[in-house]
Amino acid sequence: MAATASPSGKPGRDCPRCPRLVAFRQAWREKEPNWFNAPVPSFGPIGARLLIVGLAPGLRGANRTGRPFTGDYAGDLLYATLKEFGFAQGSYEARPDDDLTLIDCRITNAVRCVPPENKPTPQEIKTCRDFLTATVEEMTRLRAIVTLGRIAHETFIAAQSLKRRDYPFSHGRAHPMGALALFNSYHCSRYNTNTGVLTPQMFHEVFARIRKHLDAAG
Repeated sequence: MAATASPSGKPGRDCPRCPRLVAFRQAWREKEPNWFNAPVPSFGPIGARLLIVGLAPGLRGANRTGRPFTGDYAGDLLYATLKEFGFAQGSYEARPDDDLTLIDCRITNAVRCVPPENKPTPQEIKTCRDFLTATVEEMTRLRAIVTLGRIAHETFIAAQSLKRRDYPFSHGRAHPMGALALFNSYHCSRYNTNTGVLTPQMFHEVFARIRKHLDAAG
């Protein structure tokens, strides 16, 4: 684990690492004092065998609610898919106090704070990478990882000190990584689904492969 990461992979509420994100976070705390407006923690059990890695909190999604993929369209597709394949139960109502729970699954983001225009800089991605490394290391039963989008994929590869050329991103691809399998998917954003880059069927097929992999792993 990187020395600058916290033991649990959780940045503090007032994490000072990225000045631009700190300023953006503070501005939104002033505009919307009832929003979460802080680094968004991972959601789901540490003992899960599946980890889902997104890019960053959405401004009016996870940054508002404090739970990954909660409060924006991406969560509608993600959580419906997780329920279909047995990775979630309860009702997803786009708020953190609904009764949705994850089963054998955990969700995190490559960048924990909301970035302006939903675009973290390369330096911000690199600075936050320690927390992703720590999150992976604390999940001792981990057997499968799905990265949502190229940036999340490349951030995970870097966090594992691997070479990108050995693990190219391609939707629907699975990369064996010793005891782990790394699955690639396009991000389940409204933009990708509205443009047909990602259809619900394409997304479901990725999770069907993950379910098959975990069932075979036992």
